[in-house]
Amino acid sequence: MRMEVQLLLWALCVGLGATGAPEEETRKVTLELNPGSSNSTQNLLHIRAVGNGSTIHYVWSTIGAPTILLIYTDSENTRLQVNWTKLFSPEPHGAIRVEPANHVLYSTALLFTRIFEYRDENNTASFPDLDRKSFYPPYELSKFTWESARDSMNSSSLTARLSGVDSTNATTSFQNGSVSFQVSAYEGSGRDTTSPRLLHTANCTKMEFMLSGVRPRGNNSRFALEMVTLEKKAGHKKMQSVRSIDDEYTPTIFEVMELVPDFPNASHAHGYFQWKSVAYGSVEGGRANALPCKMYKPHGLNETLRIPSIVHAFYGEGLAERYNIEAYNVSFGIADGDFYDKNSFLGWSALIGYGTPPHDSFSVLVMCIMAVALGTPLVLLIVGAIVVTAMRKKRVAANYQPVN
Repeated sequence: MRMEVQLLLWALCVGLGATGAPEEETRKVTLELNPGSSNSTQNLLHIRAVGNGSTIHYVWSTIGAPTILLIYTDSENTRLQVNWTKLFSPEPHGAIRVEPANHVLYSTALLFTRIFEYRDENNTASFPDLDRKSFYPPYELSKFTWESARDSMNSSSLTARLSGVDSTNATTSFQNGSVSFQVSAYEGSGRDTTSPRLLHTANCTKMEFMLSGVRPRGNNSRFALEMVTLEKKAGHKKMQSVRSIDDEYTPTIFEVMELVPDFPNASHAHGYFQWKSVAYGSVEGGRANALPCKMYKPHGLNETLRIPSIVHAFYGEGLAERYNIEAYNVSFGIADGDFYDKNSFLGWSALIGYGTPPHDSFSVLVMCIMAVALGTPLVLLIVGAIVVTAMRKKRVAANYQPVN
């Protein structure tokens, strides 16, 4: 009977696992630094993901503000072209392009512009309610000095790190610290091995923002990150919250946030920015060092984007007339929680991709727990019925008197 129970629970686990398995999709992915140039002092990282009759180009750069361009084409033969002389000229428009241009169906940009540091004397973690006196001068990421990604780039694991320091800061905040963006690309679907164990597909890349060893400029310091997005005038970015399944991957975190375009009557998919509402105060991550984070609604920028970046090199002039430019902030920390100086580390991960954002299903552990919870009462009922029937037959047999 014990064997039958084990087989039943195993069948339930396998059945639930089959229903929750994500659809597999693969791409051939290549990673290249500064295509067409031998210059190692600048960072223009090109990720090319080919498959399923299309190509997704991701262009990461620290020329100016750290920026990622996402460019989707309906051909497997499109190529990135960079005119390096024009890129560093006073008029860089058109220096970055994808050819043939008529195959480009969609593109978007995400810029990481400023890091805010503020004094949270009352430990409320209420970023928008603070007065200006609580803020230190922001760190302008476009003015940072960035190391070459050549030493950190790994073409096999499809990873690279963009690491920089504030060379304009007269204080010693960055004497032993840095800001970095760890970039990862994927050839298929899966789940990260590091917290918060994001579920990814071949249609996305991952960005991990890290603030490490930076000396806070006062007591009770917290940080926030400012980002800027571009979307065509026909649509705009909207933020939505998705309730996540709480299991062993990210305990106590029930919310996944998504920044997605809203295009009425769209004929094709678009890009997305997705993250779990948690950051970490240590490299290892884990529940003990979890820092809930909060994203605030985008606000429009009414003037032309003046922040130096590769955006102008790809999109050209007249951005404000053709695109909606919006800025938004994410703050790290929770009321009555730990401040940055406890560990001198802050790590936050997000996905940038094209199509439908990946969503969590029940993990194998949760499925087996459900199988045990649902299956055990049924097994006990069956076993009980069998036992009762057997005892009844035994009683009848014991009272039976043969007729002579």
